[in-house]
Amino acid sequence: MTTLDERPTARHPETHESPTPWPEARRIAAGAAQPLPARDAPLRRCRGRALAEPLVAGLALPGFDTAAMDGYAVAGPAPWRVVGRILAGREAVIDRIAAGEAAEIATGALVPAGATAVLPYEQAGRAGELVTGSVEAGRHIRRRGEECAEGREVLPAGTVVSPAALGLAASLGCDRLAVHRRPQVAVLVTGDEVVRRGTPPPGRVRDAIGPLLPGLVEWAGGEPLPTTYVPDGRTPLAEGLTRAARATDVIAACGASSRGPADHLRGTLRELGAAFLIDGVACRPGHPQLLARLPCGTLVAGLPGNPYAAYAAGLTLLAPLLGRLSGRTPPGPRYAPLSPAPGGTAPHPRDTRLVAVTLDAAGRATPVGRDRPGLLWGAAAADALAVLPPGGELPPEAELLELPQ
Repeated sequence: MTTLDERPTARHPETHESPTPWPEARRIAAGAAQPLPARDAPLRRCRGRALAEPLVAGLALPGFDTAAMDGYAVAGPAPWRVVGRILAGREAVIDRIAAGEAAEIATGALVPAGATAVLPYEQAGRAGELVTGSVEAGRHIRRRGEECAEGREVLPAGTVVSPAALGLAASLGCDRLAVHRRPQVAVLVTGDEVVRRGTPPPGRVRDAIGPLLPGLVEWAGGEPLPTTYVPDGRTPLAEGLTRAARATDVIAACGASSRGPADHLRGTLRELGAAFLIDGVACRPGHPQLLARLPCGTLVAGLPGNPYAAYAAGLTLLAPLLGRLSGRTPPGPRYAPLSPAPGGTAPHPRDTRLVAVTLDAAGRATPVGRDRPGLLWGAAAADALAVLPPGGELPPEAELLELPQ
């Protein structure tokens, strides 16, 4: 990691008077890195990671002809003479039945060769060793491989391993999966005014970003490190960035990203030799955000200090960056028709607006309100953020940004 005493000469934009349009900023963030290397991991360590290789069935499902109901495996037309019993998980004592024969069978048990159907108990009549009833040929037998053939690709690379995917992998005979490493993210919260617990005194504010960002990082595919609190000043900030860059893939630096007297992030990054990929984004809230790369390769996402602005910026830059690093396949766009809000919701003349909305049963999006840059009330009550392009009239429908849950 380059320190202030070792900084090289660098060429950087000195202002962000021409901020990057919001859609382009998302594309730049997603293209700023390559997926981290794959690791072969046991199933218990794969949840939430992205598959580095397609999941391929190592065995057929079902692995053998199996009974789908409790009843009788029968061969040919009725009546049938019962010749024995077959239980699930037991070694087969009856491997074949002939026409006119039946074997009492449990759900999940191996169907004997020659069976043409399984007659459920509730459709059967039994007198001694004779069974009668009617069942369509092939009914209630799950044939080997009918649900999934051996060698078939069932999930593509880039799929996030969910609990259901873990169960699927296990059922297909997998004990380990090739998954991408999750990027480690250092969260730096700056500012002398930040109070971490209790009621803040006049002139200070309670920290909301420290509790907010780790969950966003995990949801986006990263592994958050313990939050570090950095006092105002260029030297503490440079030291915090330097320490974090030695042991992490991404730094989320919150606050100090605007143009105020205590906003030192841009200047400090320049002194550390960082190359700016994004210097300001044309969106509201969150326009003073940035993305830079330190000489050691660590990426720095600069987020505003206001909580809702930081949240919007995290979804704009940090989420697509972490999704790319973690190897996830990005979700396709999702849209919803907009309902007019009380008091009106208008696009910004120059910037993309990110508006907290709820979704009704019909899929219509209604603005929540209460979404000033310093307030998370609207975001906490929302189902998504609606993306309103700049200028013009309110669009009939808007792209939706999914929110961490």
